[in-house]
This record gives sequence, structure tokens and C-alpha cells, in this order.
Amino acid sequence: MSIWYSAVKMYFDEGFYTTDDVKVFVGAKWITADEYQQITNEPYSA
Repeated sequence: MSIWYSAVKMYFDEGFYTTDDVKVFVGAKWITADEYQQITNEPYSA
């Protein structure tokens, strides 16, 4: 699990981040595509 996973998940769960916001973190390599799916419950597609 990446160092940023918990923070991104918390902000997503609280409604501060959208799925598009979380995709930015994948693009920046802060989280993985698998972690994106765990956070959003949607498969990652660029």
C-alpha cells in the first residue's frame, strides 16, 4: 500500500475528492491503479 493511500481514501470517503481527483493521484504515481479501485470501487481507466 502506498504512503498516500490512507489520506486519499479518507478525503474521498469524506467527499472532498471525486473519482476524477483520485485519478490525478494515479497519474502522479502517488497511488496505484489497484489502490484507485479499492478507494472508488471502480476499475481504473486513464
